[in-house]
Amino acid sequence: MLSLKTILFPTDFSQLADAALDHALALADRHGAALHMLHAVVLHADDPNDPAHHFPDAGEIRSRLEEIAADRMASQIRERDAADVEVVRAQRRGLSTAPVILQYAEEIDADLIVMSTHGRRGLGHVLLGSVTEEIVRTSPCPVLTIRGRDGNPPSTRLENVLVPVDFSRHSEVAARLAADVCRDQGSRMHLVHVFEQPVTPEIYIGAAPAAAPSFATLEGSLREALVGVASRTATGVESEVQVREGPAVGGILDAAQEIPADLLVIATHGLGGLTHVLLGSVAEKVVRRATCPVLTLKAFGKSLLT
Repeated sequence: MLSLKTILFPTDFSQLADAALDHALALADRHGAALHMLHAVVLHADDPNDPAHHFPDAGEIRSRLEEIAADRMASQIRERDAADVEVVRAQRRGLSTAPVILQYAEEIDADLIVMSTHGRRGLGHVLLGSVTEEIVRTSPCPVLTIRGRDGNPPSTRLENVLVPVDFSRHSEVAARLAADVCRDQGSRMHLVHVFEQPVTPEIYIGAAPAAAPSFATLEGSLREALVGVASRTATGVESEVQVREGPAVGGILDAAQEIPADLLVIATHGLGGLTHVLLGSVAEKVVRRATCPVLTLKAFGKSLLT
């Protein structure tokens, strides 16, 4: 079963980050977890090694930013029905946003980081997409990314959960976690494998390389293998499987749109094989482009399962 005790929500106070806060609060309330709101105060031009880059009143600027940030965090919690959630408000200084977030996550032994994938310039510092990708790539604990957008935020109710599977142990760990999420919320689990035809370099032509099996040849066995993954990981969970052909990222995103998925669970590392591998770059592209929330995890990282 899922075990969530400490959730970290980094914020830049942009409107686009509000949806991530809603998800973080909903998770904390559902699992009785403590929610840590973190604001990173980063003054890029204040380089302690270069006097020419010092702000003449950097200390005053920082103090003022921290005061405003504290008021903002308190206001955000007051505006939401979060009386039953333990909320810890924190601020940390640093030269770069991502290391500040990761260091604080380690300090509180965070089980999960919840953050927006887009920010904007405003008070303090902005959680740019590159910052989110760095967190996804290097965080030892799972990361839930919420696509920041204007208008209606994504629902915190999960009806359909999508798991891309490459048949590595990494994606099977993701499937087990997704199955527990489905049990917790009564959701339907969708397993998808995207077959990407290997490309033979021109220099190999004439060297008579072994022909790679076609999608038509493998489709039946791939579907059967997906059913096997579902039977091992999703006992008692309503599940569906599908096999697609094409580029991995596009296939995953198309499946998420068609279902439609309320959550996408993906491992950030895979293993080499005949069909396709969910490399970190694939996961990062999915995080960057997916319209639904994405939960990324590492098979060797911290688990949310007891």
